[in-house]
Amino acid sequence: PAVRLAAAAVNSRPDLLAGFDLRWVFGNSEDRHGVCSEMAAPLAAVDLRLAHHPAAFLGPGCVYTAAPVARFTSHWRLPLVTAGAEAHGFDDKREEFGLITRAGPSHRKLGELGVQLHRRFNWTRRALLVYWDEKMDDRPYFFATEGLYVELPTLRNLKVVDVVFRDGGNFSFVIQEIKQKGR
Repeated sequence: PAVRLAAAAVNSRPDLLAGFDLRWVFGNSEDRHGVCSEMAAPLAAVDLRLAHHPAAFLGPGCVYTAAPVARFTSHWRLPLVTAGAEAHGFDDKREEFGLITRAGPSHRKLGELGVQLHRRFNWTRRALLVYWDEKMDDRPYFFATEGLYVELPTLRNLKVVDVVFRDGGNFSFVIQEIKQKGR
């Protein structure tokens, strides 16, 4: 609804874009299950580009779908505005993500917040726990902690230890490992 309302508001004011009329065309970036699709999104973007010659793209909103679409829109020299693309890699504006504008949060900002909290409260110890279901998940927590993982080392008092725990493991051991390595 926001895009429709914005287009209607701009079109109702001829002084804003004299001689132009905003219109929007929808393309679906989901698979048949209603899940963001790395395959469907770039295909929809190409179809929209060929059929409608848009001046800009809005969305998609998922990390895995935004990346390939951003690569195409960058190649076409078209801006891409998305509420997604929060992963740290989208911060690199030199090439493929140069024309992307994120309307939502970024995980780099979460990392910067973590740095500020560590400085403010003089924290010197931390542990990041990340869980994902390797069979079903698109790793949203991995990308969220990536911002912290990248930014916290700027404090220069951080030792990074990766410990992988598999489901069905010995949870007493897992807790002891976290206690030992998170301190």
